[in-house]
Amino acid sequence: MLCPFCSHTETKVTDKRDSGEITRRRRECLKCSKRFSTREAMEWSELRVVKKNGKREPFQREKVKSGIMKACEKRPVTEERVEKMINNIEERLRRRGKEVKSSAIGEIVSKELKKLDKVAYIRFASVYRDFTDISDFKREIKELIQK
Repeated sequence: MLCPFCSHTETKVTDKRDSGEITRRRRECLKCSKRFSTREAMEWSELRVVKKNGKREPFQREKVKSGIMKACEKRPVTEERVEKMINNIEERLRRRGKEVKSSAIGEIVSKELKKLDKVAYIRFASVYRDFTDISDFKREIKELIQK
C-alpha cells in the first residue's frame, strides 16, 4: 500500500471495520506517520444470463429490480427490503457460476417474493408464468392457501 502523502510502501493497519460489503481500514505510514483510510469491496466477475432463445447477455440488476418493484407497487414493501432481497438473489445467482438461465432467475425471484408478499408474488407469477385466464390465478392462489 502506498502512502498518499509520501509514497512510502510500508504502512500499518491501526483499525479495521466491516460494514456490509465494504471493509474500511485506517492505516498509518511507517515513514511520515500520517494516517489515511482505504476501502475494500468485493469485485465480482461478470454474470451472464442465458435467455430462452440461447442468447447471452450481461446480468442487469435493474431489470430484476424493475420487475420486483412493479409486483410490489402499492404494497406495504419498503424499497430497503426490495434492495436486500435483490442482493440475496444476486448472491445466489453468482454462486451458481458465471452463467445462469433466465428461468432460474424467475424461479428465485418468485420464491423470494412468495416469502415477502403474497400479492406481489401473484402479480409477478402472472407475468412470469404467462397466465392466460382466471383459472391460472385460481390455481396459483389455491396452492398458496394450501401451503
